[in-house]
Amino acid sequence: MDLTKKFPRSPYDMNAGIVILPRTTDKAKAYNKGKLGEYSYNCPLDKALFNFLGIDAKQFAAKVKELETDPAIAGWVNKAYPKTQEEQDNFNNKARHDRPQDKESKAWLASEKKRLGRNDYETYFDNLDADEKRF
Repeated sequence: MDLTKKFPRSPYDMNAGIVILPRTTDKAKAYNKGKLGEYSYNCPLDKALFNFLGIDAKQFAAKVKELETDPAIAGWVNKAYPKTQEEQDNFNNKARHDRPQDKESKAWLASEKKRLGRNDYETYFDNLDADEKRF
């Protein structure tokens, strides 16, 4: 994966029933190849996923390098880090709807929306999709 030439997948995309997993997988692949470009691996969204799974960024990147494909990664996640449907739903819904709560984060999102010339979203996921021109 070369993130100097293309975007990672949307944070809304799912693998193993979990949002952000495909995007973090793309970033881990780019990290492994030294091709992150402007992206940050182990950012706060990645950390939320790692916390949910109970793994760290280094372990995740190594496993992604070993397994390579989404089906293999899904199988590993489901076996090594099993979650109930309720746990997945709770994580997914919280992640999808997460928005700035404190003054500093709200100011950051306002500056992002201004930079993009947009004022039609409120969440971190939507900010990523707007920045990468998905909507």
